[in-house]
Amino acid sequence: MTNLRYSQLDELSWPLMNKFYRAHQSSMKAVRDAQLWVARREEIVAALCLRPVAGGFWLTGLFVDPACREQGIAAQLIAEAVKGVEAPVWLFCHPDLRGFYERRGFSFDTTLPYAMAERLSRYARSKPMIAMGLEPRPT
Repeated sequence: MTNLRYSQLDELSWPLMNKFYRAHQSSMKAVRDAQLWVARREEIVAALCLRPVAGGFWLTGLFVDPACREQGIAAQLIAEAVKGVEAPVWLFCHPDLRGFYERRGFSFDTTLPYAMAERLSRYARSKPMIAMGLEPRPT
């Protein structure tokens, strides 16, 4: 995919991310206390939030414009967002997405901090959900 730029949004630009989510009828929302990452040409075509939590980061809100899927955009956006992270990164996803995240270095057999385990337990009551983690790469 040519002409794509991957970058972190500055704090004042977080409404652009919510506008992107709303334009695609996504229930996801940008979180103010997170790093907000996007892929864009002129407009945003993919987004994710990397939120600090006790002991690491929580990756949430990954969404790619349906017209731009299957082009490696999500994989590259994740790679850019976690590139300089020196702490574990966790995410919750539907079990069907396990292979996608494993190909990006995440593992299913992750140990979650207590607060994240509690949150997963609550989420898993209403829909199938698994936790995955990415350990920081040694420098």
